[in-house]
Amino acid sequence: MTNLMRRILAALSMSGMLVSVISAGERPNILWLFSDDHAPSAIGAYGGILKDENITPNLDRLASEGMIFDRAYVANSICAPSRATLLTGKHSHLNGKIDNRGPFNHDQNQFQKVLQTSGYQTAMVGKIHLNGAMQGFDYWEVLPGQGSYNNPQFVTAAGKTKYEGHSSDIIADKALEWLDRKRDERPFMLMVHFKAPHRNWYPSKRMIEAFKDRKFPEPPSLFDDYSGRGTAAHEQDMNIKNTMSVDKDLKTDTEDFAYRKRDFESKERSTEELIRWKYQAYMKDYLACVAGVDENIGRILDYIKAKNLDKNTVVMYSADQGFYLGEHGWFDKRFMYEESFRTPLIVRWPEKVKAGTRNKDLVQNIDFAETFLDLANAPIPNDMQGRSLVPLMEGQTPSDWRASLYYHYYEYPAVHSVRKHEGVCTDQYKLIRFYGQDVPDGEEWEFYDLKKDPKEMKSEFNNPEYATMIKTLKGELAKLRADYKVPVEDQ
Repeated sequence: MTNLMRRILAALSMSGMLVSVISAGERPNILWLFSDDHAPSAIGAYGGILKDENITPNLDRLASEGMIFDRAYVANSICAPSRATLLTGKHSHLNGKIDNRGPFNHDQNQFQKVLQTSGYQTAMVGKIHLNGAMQGFDYWEVLPGQGSYNNPQFVTAAGKTKYEGHSSDIIADKALEWLDRKRDERPFMLMVHFKAPHRNWYPSKRMIEAFKDRKFPEPPSLFDDYSGRGTAAHEQDMNIKNTMSVDKDLKTDTEDFAYRKRDFESKERSTEELIRWKYQAYMKDYLACVAGVDENIGRILDYIKAKNLDKNTVVMYSADQGFYLGEHGWFDKRFMYEESFRTPLIVRWPEKVKAGTRNKDLVQNIDFAETFLDLANAPIPNDMQGRSLVPLMEGQTPSDWRASLYYHYYEYPAVHSVRKHEGVCTDQYKLIRFYGQDVPDGEEWEFYDLKKDPKEMKSEFNNPEYATMIKTLKGELAKLRADYKVPVEDQ
């Protein structure tokens, strides 16, 4: 389909005119599997220190049958803005959802609305973390806000319903119920959004038992002192040492974790020993939540295979951002550093995506909406800012594919005290500008050579050897601001 045709169809679609048939060819179903705060390093297929822990066998299988995107990133590493970008294909400043506070405008263009008017059946179940009624879905049942891990309440257009059980199991149950009973003969787009492994990492009882005696390797930077970084790294409030609570986060005050309270109270610990103890407790809970998500993804994948849907279904897995698993002594996200900036992305598309392949192009969550529409041969609205990943999935990188990414985090002052910042990243270099309140002189820069310093332990902004590259990246940052229409007041 030509770009001109897409623009014509987009105009028709957005004007309310039904576009019933886009292509004579059979269009694939789209199964979008999504979790909350899932670090790529917590997926075996991505490698890293957890690669041999056998926590994600189903995601690893999905990766072996499809493609791993090694350089998939988000535009704003925080839950609600990331989900708004997923739906709209736009950066936070244009879709209006810059942080976890404030409303989201559901009336704007969203990819599922276009799919719906293009002949797709659309469904959404699980966590969306955007206030207000969903639009563009034939069926939706979502958690209110952050939702609850156990015995969660769900919201639909008709009202609220509470279910007994663990949220990961219930979300998969509702997805399977829709596939089995509510799906019709149209091609479908089904979004399955797990709450896990978001804080406070409460696994199902079977996973608590399975993980309680496991021990996991520590990241080399667990005791980072931030000597190579600036104000933001030093003054954040998301560290395991001080911010992570023994009672609420690590649940020593909870009956299901009585064994942990006994262990915690069994001896006095030095500061270093306490950090190590907290890290292990954190990893047990976080990875047990991940294992629960993976188990339920396996149930869904098994279903679509049993029903012979797998050959014409594109399965995609991602998360709303990455997460710190003790790197730099942290948990949570927000920063433009790799662990939270980067997100997992795995795609399986039989006969289109070559099994067992990896892509290293720079992709971002502003691309997801356009990808769904391209897969469906549906029009892509002109206000979307990303690009379809379909050519990359088919092994063909366009000659004009992007060479840099723009990032912008806004939520400060707020929980975890991460300063506002924006930046630009290429395949090798990253330039970050921290700005605004509580930043010395209102502006502070960091620069990293990711090939020489992939863990971003020391900023080289003041290194004269990089002066030319820093100047180049400042120019690229200005260009991206203009290209993406970033308001002056947000710079």
